[in-house]
Amino acid sequence: MLAYFVILGLAEGIWVARIPGVKVRLHLTDGLLGLSLPVGSAGLVAVMPLAGRLADWFGSARLCRLAGLAVAVLPLALWTAGTLPAVIGALLAFGITGGLMTVALGAQGVQMEQAYGRPLMASFYASFSVGGLAGAVLGGLLAWLRAGPAAVAAIAVAGTATVLIAGRWLLGDPAGPGGRMMARPPGQAGRRRLRIRGPRYRARAGPGRGWRDPHSPRLLALGLLALCSLISEGAAANWSGLYLRDDLGAQRGFAAAGFAAFSLAMAAGRLAGDRLAARYGPAGMVRRCGLLAAAGLASALLSHGPLGAVIGFALSGAGFSCMIPQLFSAAGRVDPDRPTGDIARVAGLGYLGLVGGPALIGGCASLAGLPAALGLAAVLGLGVAAFAGILEPPLTARAEVSGTDPARPAGS
Repeated sequence: MLAYFVILGLAEGIWVARIPGVKVRLHLTDGLLGLSLPVGSAGLVAVMPLAGRLADWFGSARLCRLAGLAVAVLPLALWTAGTLPAVIGALLAFGITGGLMTVALGAQGVQMEQAYGRPLMASFYASFSVGGLAGAVLGGLLAWLRAGPAAVAAIAVAGTATVLIAGRWLLGDPAGPGGRMMARPPGQAGRRRLRIRGPRYRARAGPGRGWRDPHSPRLLALGLLALCSLISEGAAANWSGLYLRDDLGAQRGFAAAGFAAFSLAMAAGRLAGDRLAARYGPAGMVRRCGLLAAAGLASALLSHGPLGAVIGFALSGAGFSCMIPQLFSAAGRVDPDRPTGDIARVAGLGYLGLVGGPALIGGCASLAGLPAALGLAAVLGLGVAAFAGILEPPLTARAEVSGTDPARPAGS
């Protein structure tokens, strides 16, 4: 599992480091580049409604392997693309395969949490953040050395081998009534297979479930929280450097420190997130994360110096770190019979923030200034904190887990 998240983050980091080179190589204007970059996010959002069905039909483990192989080799296509249509096509393919992999990994993560009986999703996303940072450093080094396609091909081969080897430890299909099986957990080859309690997983896709099924109100609420979270997260990450340079007068080199601090704090927050989620519960964790993210953005906006703003962006990164992992994990627990479909629906709504968020923040910045736009991101963080109680399971679900009757008084 961790290896797949690292591969996904590594591929994205390599591409981010390649963007300046692509702009120079293809003689792109800022406007044309800006229109091209959201293609990947659009592909990711577009594939979400189909991702859940594919995972139900083929199984999340098989979908993980197939999408992981594509993600491992796509950096080579992005690195060697010699025309704008080739870049757009590679970005679209990366967005689609990344979306499929995100949904399948989410389902795998929920099943893994059920297997071990404790939160794990934040650690998985921490490995994605670590992979993204490593990819950005590696991509920057390759660009500095002016490495050719052979070096990127070697990385793709290593990633492909990692996907094939790590695929042996993904959760397999269910076996036996009332449980799922984990095919050969790490370090337990030949021993008794790990059994996950809960309803059986339906390997074949049933009739499509629209937004009218009984679980839809809760899934819609989780999706809206994910949407607010990703809009705010994208605003803090993408606009921090511009705020430091244009509004606070930071030097160009120091302006990049805002995003670096944000990213490092996010990775650190995810490493500690599972322990905190086990202590405070999913709702308590998201509530605290929302408050911390909003406080971090507010402190960055109220600061009169670049250093104070960088500290504020770091606090916001720690706050945003565990929102999406906890929201996706909660979506997978709404109906344990169909975790992939529910994660896909929540992720599809949430990731609209990646497509529409930049336009929303940019429009607000044009009308009222960038500080006001970042203030809107802080308000959205407060909104996530205010409605974090949605992550708590309904009374009937908690009663089913504990084996009690919700209508019967305790001790009767």
